[in-house]
Amino acid sequence: MFIPENIFKSYDIRGLVDGELSSDLAYRIGRAFAVFLRKNNFFVTGQKVVSGRDMRLTSGEFQKEVIRGLNDEGVDVVNIGLSSTPFFNFACAHFDNYAGGIMVTASHNPAQYNGFKFTLGNGLAVGRESGMVDIKDLVLVNNFQDVENRGDVEEIDIFAEYKKKIFSLVKKEKIKPLKIVVDAGNGMAKVTLPRILSELPVEVEYLYLEPDGTFPNHEANPLKIETLRDLQKKVLENNADFGFALDGDADRIGLVDDKGQVVEASFVEAILGLEVLQNHPGGLMLYDLRSSKSVAEIWQEVGGQTEMCRVGHAFIKKQMQDTGAVFGSELSLHLYYNDMYKIEITDLSLLYVLQMLSEKNKPLSEIWQGMRKYHHSGEINFEVENKEKVLQKIQEKYGNAEKILDLDGFSFYFKDFWFNIRQSNTEPVLRLNIEANSLELMREKVEEVSLVIKA
Repeated sequence: MFIPENIFKSYDIRGLVDGELSSDLAYRIGRAFAVFLRKNNFFVTGQKVVSGRDMRLTSGEFQKEVIRGLNDEGVDVVNIGLSSTPFFNFACAHFDNYAGGIMVTASHNPAQYNGFKFTLGNGLAVGRESGMVDIKDLVLVNNFQDVENRGDVEEIDIFAEYKKKIFSLVKKEKIKPLKIVVDAGNGMAKVTLPRILSELPVEVEYLYLEPDGTFPNHEANPLKIETLRDLQKKVLENNADFGFALDGDADRIGLVDDKGQVVEASFVEAILGLEVLQNHPGGLMLYDLRSSKSVAEIWQEVGGQTEMCRVGHAFIKKQMQDTGAVFGSELSLHLYYNDMYKIEITDLSLLYVLQMLSEKNKPLSEIWQGMRKYHHSGEINFEVENKEKVLQKIQEKYGNAEKILDLDGFSFYFKDFWFNIRQSNTEPVLRLNIEANSLELMREKVEEVSLVIKA
């Protein structure tokens, strides 16, 4: 069986269902993960491995084969069934007798994709620099040895433990009767979010709550502004306090304010980070290098320590572990809470927004607009054939910058603007982010750098 190597990404396996993924691949992945855990001492005798899946049309079959592969390596499996990625990651990290797990999902990708995410028992993700290459080699070589005793499978419900942990981190009794709209994007939010919100004095209208792997209403990717149109409209119709959107596996979010405006990602990071700092005064906060300068400045104003991080959950979780950071944030609105094993908990993010609005008695639009000091382009993608050549041209043109960082791609800092250009970890594109002190300068620099890239 031919397996294209391009499906092995920086922090997951992801590809087209037609021609790139298969049931046999899923079986090999199950066996490979079991071998990887044992080889690297992540597995202790008696521990089990968690298995979960999203609602995509092939996820059930792929999960069945993943479990069969794990069992054929003698590993017992805990099947939590349909799951969001945060719920799955919680299962891996919260229980001592679970060594990690495999989640069948393609996250925010369109319906024709599927994939596999790997999580260790400490909550850290397996990525390119932490085991993905080993798993890839095991899958491609396919030289697995028979074991004497096959593993078993059990199905469990962990929601009670999940809910208890989340509510330990918010002031549940102080949340006021707010009105919200939630766009689940026909993804996996239904597994946990309605059961969480049912315990609060909030009025909720759900859009596209039923899981549907064909995504009949819109692509489940709140980073694409066009996918938020229905949510914006419904917030205004309902006179809601805010709207909340989730992607397919419910591990990234989008936020719409009371005026129907999409809250810029940097200010979602900033707002939620401030809530974390209430629990951890003076804590170390990580922000990805594409974020607005405002994010670090806002946290520093209330005594938070700040440190820049590269893009990607495997890298951020590792940096959180190494530095003791209490919060990590990405411009893609994956938000990581040390109180929740360094994993993205979108349910907690929603509760923090409710908590903030309940305490401040101000509309969300006033809060985030009052934080704006600079003008950010948002992420702009470019399909180019020779990415290395383009990056070299950029370095030559902007080599006179006051400061240059190569933490992830290249970041160039000047007196009144900065920009970062990097290769995507998940798509064949270059990604550009620019921020300037004025709107006019930001637009000027977007055009200027874009011309260099396109040339």
